[in-house]
Amino acid sequence: MSSSEHLSTRQYSRIVHRWVSMIGLDSTAYGTHSIRRTKATLIYRRTRNLRAVQLLLGHSKLDSTVRYLGIELDDALEIAEQTEV
Repeated sequence: MSSSEHLSTRQYSRIVHRWVSMIGLDSTAYGTHSIRRTKATLIYRRTRNLRAVQLLLGHSKLDSTVRYLGIELDDALEIAEQTEV
């Protein structure tokens, strides 16, 4: 590893691949993006807070977060209106 404190995308991918393999799962079924998406989905389901998920994902538009999570825009806007940030 270089003197940089940051992991490259490839290094991170290799770490995830090893972890998944170590716990006995099929590493071809899991990747950095699927884990990111799963975490965001779980946070949304638990909190129903789209704004929090939007911030965590770094999306500039709420519509992007809605599409990413695969939820309906009307439901998303209703939830967003009910959630104070």
